[in-house]
Amino acid sequence: MSKARLLLASERRAIVGLAGLYATRMLGLFMVLPVLALNADHLVGATPLLVGLALGVYGLTQAVLQIPFGLLSDRIGRKPVIAAGLGLFLIGSVVAAQADSIAMMIVGRSLQGSGAVAAAIMALLADQTREQVRTAAMATIGLSIGVAFGVAMVLGPLVASHFGLAGVFYFTALLAALGMLVLWKLVPPAPRRRGHRDVGLDRGQLASILGRMDLWRMDASIFSLHLILMAIFTAVPFKLVDAGVVEARHGLVYLVVMGLSFVAMVPLVIVAEKKRKMKLMCLGAIATITLSLVGLGLAGSGLVALGAWLLAFFTAFNLLEATLPSMISKLAPAGAKGTAMGVYSTSQFLGAFLGGVMGGFLAQQFGLSAVFLGAALLGLGWFVLMLGMRAPRHLSSEVVALADEHESDTLDNLMARFAAVAGVEDVLVVPEERLAYLKVDRATLDTEALARLTRSSTQRS
Repeated sequence: MSKARLLLASERRAIVGLAGLYATRMLGLFMVLPVLALNADHLVGATPLLVGLALGVYGLTQAVLQIPFGLLSDRIGRKPVIAAGLGLFLIGSVVAAQADSIAMMIVGRSLQGSGAVAAAIMALLADQTREQVRTAAMATIGLSIGVAFGVAMVLGPLVASHFGLAGVFYFTALLAALGMLVLWKLVPPAPRRRGHRDVGLDRGQLASILGRMDLWRMDASIFSLHLILMAIFTAVPFKLVDAGVVEARHGLVYLVVMGLSFVAMVPLVIVAEKKRKMKLMCLGAIATITLSLVGLGLAGSGLVALGAWLLAFFTAFNLLEATLPSMISKLAPAGAKGTAMGVYSTSQFLGAFLGGVMGGFLAQQFGLSAVFLGAALLGLGWFVLMLGMRAPRHLSSEVVALADEHESDTLDNLMARFAAVAGVEDVLVVPEERLAYLKVDRATLDTEALARLTRSSTQRS
């Protein structure tokens, strides 16, 4: 590893602190998934539809507020905005913990989601890291989310079995308070830096991103994936009860299922990335999710069959969670990854919101099996949509600093010079940032020719 890619002490602190902060926040949001539907019967006015709304409503406030929070952090600073978001999350957790009606629970979950600081956290991470190590830093954040989800599925039922539903929300309030401590004590002060187009939203690029069908398919995929996830958790806890698993042992079932699914996912991710089988793995995962939903809908009360179908579902789910962001990165135009990821994240949260509503509605009107079969029907439509996708080219993003000698070059001339380098497939030059954003094919890239055009190579992903 070159010295340029070794982490500085301040970068290490920032990555550890912000990844931990992101993970604890997502842990608090995810912990309620396996327990809310099962423990909401004491809430005044609770119906399956309203419980589903309470489950997914955080996604609506996340989708609406994440971009405004990100833009606000550009104006008043990252840390104040993140702290305010954590404060809203803490308040929402306390409101939900004290709720005695489903209406108050919905208010609390809405407040939890209104702490939409994902964009601000990612922007602060970009501020705190050099371009040479930024891709690895972002990957650490992504890994922390996956770990948080797996831990939440086990921890939620465990806390609920000892302290009830209120205990789960008080625990998430504690996580928010710990997050504030991490933010102020561990994460270094943010330097003033220019925005980075691969991590921030550029409103000028939004129209072009929304007009691309290949990116629409990725947005539809994450939308469908989280819609299905949220929908089935209006029914899965009851299926476990029907299978004879007492609530206190639900965490053990999730521990086994999630652990095995992560183990099964790893070789599939390797095949997708290293063997360049992204489309095949994506279609296989969607088909597996759809078939597992049919199996869950038609399965009887046997625990072995239920566990097997859940294992198939979560293996495919985790595979898509790991590979869809990579596909977005490969498909997004040079210098537009941040904007593409903003639309992608908004789609994810909207899917979570509608999934809770759909699952609650189907459970209320037609019973638990209808939740799984309705989600399977969506999965079938999703599979058909993705059949038309082209396999993404195995391109990497690279951000390079412009050499001083380029100051006299016109923009068109600079673009042409970069585009002429073998292996450079797309280029965006931003003179005011003194950066060039490239999409390159590393198998054919002429690194020597590229090095001659730049004074340093600053980011690879």
